[in-house]
Amino acid sequence: MSTSGATHAAHAANAANAVNAMAAPPLAGVRVVDLTELLPGPFLTQTLVEMGAEVVKIERPPHGDNARHLAPGLFAALNRGKHSLYCDLKSDSGLAEVRAQIAQADILIESYRPGVMRRLGLDYEGLREQFPRLIYLSLTGFGQDGPHALLPGHDINYLAAAGALSLTGTPGGPPVHQAMLPIADLAGASMALSALLAALYQRTGSGRGQYLDAALADSVLHWMAPRLGLFRQKAATTPDAQRAMLGGKPAYGVFRCRDGRYLTIAALEEHFWRGLNDVLGLFAANDACCVDHAARTANAETINARLAERVAEYDADTLMARLANADLPVFPVLDAVEAVAQARHRSGARITETEDGPLPGFPVTLEGMA
Repeated sequence: MSTSGATHAAHAANAANAVNAMAAPPLAGVRVVDLTELLPGPFLTQTLVEMGAEVVKIERPPHGDNARHLAPGLFAALNRGKHSLYCDLKSDSGLAEVRAQIAQADILIESYRPGVMRRLGLDYEGLREQFPRLIYLSLTGFGQDGPHALLPGHDINYLAAAGALSLTGTPGGPPVHQAMLPIADLAGASMALSALLAALYQRTGSGRGQYLDAALADSVLHWMAPRLGLFRQKAATTPDAQRAMLGGKPAYGVFRCRDGRYLTIAALEEHFWRGLNDVLGLFAANDACCVDHAARTANAETINARLAERVAEYDADTLMARLANADLPVFPVLDAVEAVAQARHRSGARITETEDGPLPGFPVTLEGMA
């Protein structure tokens, strides 16, 4: 960036910060009653807190959210800035306290199995006449009806139900749970957030709340739509055919450098391939194995083996700089601590300092968000 460009960007950032300091958060005045625990619901309501909502977390005595003792670090990360209230939902006094909180709420979020809230007298049908503006979201694994609605589950079960797990592993082999992130939990929380914000917007016109049935398995299935389109295009109708399509892309993968670190390289498009080949001298320009994308795909194993040999001749920082200077898609594999540290250098990244260390926040800053 030129000096004048950098100055303009700095002025724009300062102006934006000044506006941000004066603005109210986007969800200021929105009150949420949170009857969720562990990961998906608390991740969702933590995002609402970051957007300015007031969240009252209802916990069951005597131990509260199971994450408090199963994963206290997880609990601390996902329950910042919430008001915790212990209520025994099996007692009249506990139910009365929850109802009092609902009377002041814009949103209620719960993650009990279907039927539990009805037995407690806290289901949407039982509340909407008294609280017509209430937006009520049920966040469960398999939704409120259907053959699996009452089935307990965790992230791996929802990935299996959505067809995502079948895409893992190698052709001819078993599915492998490779994801180290709880994809279904986070997908469900993200889709639920979108639905809640849309429902709040709808309410500004209609004056009415509504019921939202958000299933973690359905959220992953929604994310499968691009894959399903690709499979239909290629007539890949079996898991083995689908795995073969998704794996073995030429000049695309994780490659080990001489110093033991790893780089990701993704030279799929023609101009990226030509640039990578020019920098590393992998093949002659007219070599039959790489004359076009179809040829490279057919020879992906050969190309990636040659690329791995060349990458192994360099230290990671040296090759990263060389490929980045050639405008190629490359990035080192960072661990979580490194990723947070690097995010500090991006003005758009939101890093919150906590007693236990820095945590990444909602990745887009709206006016009024700290």
